[in-house]
Amino acid sequence: MNIKEDKDENIISHIEAFRQMLLKCILCLGIFIIPILFAAPKCLDLFIKLIIRQNDIALNYFSPVEVFLIQIKFAFLLDIIVCFPYIAYQVWKFFAPALYENEKKFIKSIVFMSAFLFVAGALFCLGVILPLIINFSMSFDSQNIKPVLGISNVINLSLWLTLAFALMFQLPIVTYSLIKSGFVEYETFNNVRPYIVVVILIISGILTPPDILSQILLFAPTYLLFEAGLLFSRIKIKKEKNE
Repeated sequence: MNIKEDKDENIISHIEAFRQMLLKCILCLGIFIIPILFAAPKCLDLFIKLIIRQNDIALNYFSPVEVFLIQIKFAFLLDIIVCFPYIAYQVWKFFAPALYENEKKFIKSIVFMSAFLFVAGALFCLGVILPLIINFSMSFDSQNIKPVLGISNVINLSLWLTLAFALMFQLPIVTYSLIKSGFVEYETFNNVRPYIVVVILIISGILTPPDILSQILLFAPTYLLFEAGLLFSRIKIKKEKNE
């Protein structure tokens, strides 16, 4: 009976800890959303200038509340980005007691590299890919064809592609983690490389709009990152064997 009571108390304590973590994360998001809502218009203007730089164009809106809704969406995205470190810390605190010391060290290094690659992917998309897409779009401008870019289409495309690049830049971490944990051998990844190319192409097609340019621009760096992950894993395996 005592064992059953201890198990029940243990489950209740875990549920309470999870509830506290969830409340802290929601409270953090709720506090920061207020100032971010006021800063969203200027941040959105800066975001648009970054995308359409070197092009003398203006984005258009076609309904009275279209820009306002875009600003709200942009504010929620900024809120998640600003609060992400605190949310990640709370999640880490919740799971840390159940991990061994070597697991904690491994996960800490993975989380740091994952955050770095996430930011690198987003910045690469904003600084290189999106301006290329806008320039490609503007290349069709002629005497009889004039571009009229809607703000909703451009912003939605930009946010979606930025998220896609940030996620796809996690591929080296996924590759290294699978090899490090022993779920997949290095030789297996090396042997099935053609199939992985096909999988990356399919995922790139799913995550990007239905145009070949966006798919190629996402596929190329993603495949290079996969090769980088394999190379890093091989170096680490060789180093561990030598030690």
